[in-house]
Amino acid sequence: MELAILFGTFALLLLIGMPIAFCLGVASLATVLWMDVPPLVIFQQMNSGMNAFAMMAIPFFIYSGDLMIRGGIAERLIAFAASLVGHLRGGLGQVNVLTSTMFGGISGSAVADASAVGGLMIPQMVKRGYDADYAVNVTANAAIIALLIPPSHNMIIYSLAAGGNLSIADLFTAGIVPGLMLAGALMIAAYVVARRRGYPTGTFPGWASVARALVVAAPGLVLIAIIFGGVRSGIFTATESSCVAVVYALFVTVFVYRQLSWTDFVEATLGAVRTTAMVLLVIGTAAAFGWLMAFLQVPAQTVAFMKSITDDPVMMLLLINVVLLFLGTFMDMAPMIIILTPILLPVVKAFGVDPIHFGVILILNAGIGLNTPPVGSVQFVACAIGKVSIGESMKTIWPFYGASVLVLLLVTYVPAFSLWLPALFR
Repeated sequence: MELAILFGTFALLLLIGMPIAFCLGVASLATVLWMDVPPLVIFQQMNSGMNAFAMMAIPFFIYSGDLMIRGGIAERLIAFAASLVGHLRGGLGQVNVLTSTMFGGISGSAVADASAVGGLMIPQMVKRGYDADYAVNVTANAAIIALLIPPSHNMIIYSLAAGGNLSIADLFTAGIVPGLMLAGALMIAAYVVARRRGYPTGTFPGWASVARALVVAAPGLVLIAIIFGGVRSGIFTATESSCVAVVYALFVTVFVYRQLSWTDFVEATLGAVRTTAMVLLVIGTAAAFGWLMAFLQVPAQTVAFMKSITDDPVMMLLLINVVLLFLGTFMDMAPMIIILTPILLPVVKAFGVDPIHFGVILILNAGIGLNTPPVGSVQFVACAIGKVSIGESMKTIWPFYGASVLVLLLVTYVPAFSLWLPALFR
């Protein structure tokens, strides 16, 4: 009965449109009241979920990304990407994907990526004769690359949801190859669609132009090396690297690019505070929800149930992918990771799947969900910028969606894509 109340209340509140944090919190509170457990337990679990030192990295990474957005890095990355791939068929689509890949290494957020890159690229693509739905779909799908490559906030959340014992440096490293694979697959999809629609090719500007664009973009790109290199080498932790990222972002945007005004600084600070508050509220309520599931032995029951269905790891991983893709259509990413990690991690471990490998699978699934209605937050952002409806964009999203799912299957069934690079650094 307790599980029926927990999941039933959550589903009902979600269906009537209540924000996800309140759905999780109210469902948890209703369940403990039914169980005659003091409600104070819920608030203790919420505090415990948010009160983790590694969690401090999230607001600082959000802050550094916002500073770089307002400080002009996006425009310089676009110029560099345009010099490299702008001459290909459907060149601005290729530029969009490559810029998102580089910008993702700075922001770590798919929504920030879609907003910053899409805000510049989508109007420019439409102005140059590209269909709005093409511009929106390229932007929205390329934005999820940011979830895989460092400094992905969601890798940190997954590490904490897994008990805090997984190396954040290993998780950061594990996402790099899948992230690059996704970028390559989306560039191919963008090329195929551009060829079918008759979009033009351009002229390569020459390596001298590429070098000049690289020099201009280099101060921003160095941030990627600082974050990844510092964490991977052990010079500083993920939390410390996030603080270094903020200091470096301020230095670059104020003294190098000289584009960050006082108003931009204040808006970036307030924006980071608001985003952090929303993220931490979701994390706290999801932690309470997850504690209740552990208390009610949901993980153990799930392991037994999955083993009763199949003892084949291939079928088990396929089933988990289908479930995750379905849940991603109506669950936001952070609560999905916090709730499902304690349930599914014991299952995949029982079938011999490495936790680092599973983290990449989970995050890629959740990222694809961000482009799937009704709760596709990245798709909503891109559609709002491109001024097209969700329905219109979904009619033509399938080549890009198919490319993402293909990469998901490759990452799922070839663990080396995720585990080779972390093993190389050990």
